[in-house]
Amino acid sequence: MATSKPESCRIGVISDTHGLVRPEALKALRGSDLIIHAGDVGKPEVLERLQWLAPVTAVRGNVDRGAWADELPEERTVEAGGARIHVVHNLKAMASEPAGCRVVISGHSHRPSIQRRDGVIYLNPGSAGPRRFTLPVAVATIHLDGRGLRPRLVELAV
Repeated sequence: MATSKPESCRIGVISDTHGLVRPEALKALRGSDLIIHAGDVGKPEVLERLQWLAPVTAVRGNVDRGAWADELPEERTVEAGGARIHVVHNLKAMASEPAGCRVVISGHSHRPSIQRRDGVIYLNPGSAGPRRFTLPVAVATIHLDGRGLRPRLVELAV
């Protein structure tokens, strides 16, 4: 019986843009098959700009207000490259541990991080918007293929 190979996919991950679309972020996300925005978008034009690069899925963050933001869910689960990925803006506000997900993406803290717990990758791309304190300005990528799932933080030179 033949087994199918996992789909190859590159996911761009961005969060906490607060209305700012940096050219450096667009460059880092170029070549993505999907872009995930983990909230605090700031204004709808951010999502429109990102859609020039790839399809975008987003969740609402605590600064997102207005009719456009009301259309964004607070949490969502997406399938990409054969993996289930759960997206929420504030990890502490997550309703429950999403069953069957290999990755949980969050934002809110502005601190880029990759952690592994109980076989699940918890990825926070950090903030791609205005710099906060001395934290880096960053995005992330996830590569999924036959070799597995490989997240990577990308600090932007701004």
